[in-house]
Amino acid sequence: MTQQAERTRRIPLSRGRVLTAAVVLADEVGIEALSMRRLAQELGVVPMALYKHVANKEELLDGMVDALVSEIDPPARDADWKDAVRLRVLSARRALLRHPWARQVLESRTNKTPAVLGYMDSFIGMFLAGGFSVDLTHHVMHALGSRMWGFTQELFPDSAGGTAEETADLPPEAQAAMFREMAERYPNILKVATSSAHEDSVVGQGCDDQFEFEFALDLLLEGFERLHRQHWTSMPKKTSTPAEP
Repeated sequence: MTQQAERTRRIPLSRGRVLTAAVVLADEVGIEALSMRRLAQELGVVPMALYKHVANKEELLDGMVDALVSEIDPPARDADWKDAVRLRVLSARRALLRHPWARQVLESRTNKTPAVLGYMDSFIGMFLAGGFSVDLTHHVMHALGSRMWGFTQELFPDSAGGTAEETADLPPEAQAAMFREMAERYPNILKVATSSAHEDSVVGQGCDDQFEFEFALDLLLEGFERLHRQHWTSMPKKTSTPAEP
């Protein structure tokens, strides 16, 4: 055993050290391969030692989400609400992209930790500080949905019926046949899904997911701004009743 490894073993175990190691391990091997036993091996302790700091695997995952939240920038000072929201969302997206497991774990959480609730509260606060009514802010948060965490469900997860990797593995004749079938059965999907090509996509060969994410985010922010200026409300307008003679 090296001296460095020996020194690492001697570092007192803490909740922070456990969560940091879990994040690093999940980044390296994936969330499916993360287990309490595997994490204990990485830390050089027996599995039971972990349970003094996290009660179970679910609490470990909650803590990893908290670690993710800590990587998101706080609201920008001296920025208007739209810039502040945009910067915060894109910071959340950068944090999410650093950790491939993060989206899956976020979507699996049923209990919201204080760190998650704090993030949501401060996110709502950016709209309220911008003068939004509570009513409009309520609907804005529904419209943003998971985008506040830096991700959204993609419309075209597969390009023209298959991912770029799957398509590339097919012989040219099979690729041509697949595209012919798509063109015959779903011509409009094929036309839109292959309308542009971007090199840096993780969604499909026809979509630059970062561009599409920011495009939709900006559309939403512009719409929120318009409704805010119009003093929009979801409450039905009161109609005056004619006075009785």
